[in-house]
Amino acid sequence: MGKDAKAKDAGKSKGKQAAGGSDDSGSKGKGKGGKGADGLGTCTYVKARHILCEKQGKINEAYKKLQDGWLSNGDKVPPAEFAKIAAEYSECPSGKKGGDLGWFPRGKMAGPFQEVAFNTPVGVTSAPFKSTHGYHIILSEGRKN
Repeated sequence: MGKDAKAKDAGKSKGKQAAGGSDDSGSKGKGKGGKGADGLGTCTYVKARHILCEKQGKINEAYKKLQDGWLSNGDKVPPAEFAKIAAEYSECPSGKKGGDLGWFPRGKMAGPFQEVAFNTPVGVTSAPFKSTHGYHIILSEGRKN
């Protein structure tokens, strides 16, 4: 029975890792690769915009609009265009300001949000990811020490 239970548990955890891995791989992969290569993750302040949605379906819809307009062509999303999508989709009070969070220091934002914000290159839009507050997309606009 022990072997069967372990095999079943292993199968379950692999499924969870596969499902969760796609969410984490975008943020963690960029962070690990970027820190040594181009100094990402070493700055003290980041300027960013974001879109926050409670439901994954809604954030995916917002991301699809960004993909259809720019990302599918390999283009960077202009801040003004990101702001329009944020105003339409974001459930955060910052959505009224185009998702603008301004400059914030390391340690102000929690967990995955901080990790993605500090590891996304300037001008780049993150893939959707989950935090304790919901689902986000971040547009990095600047970094400084």
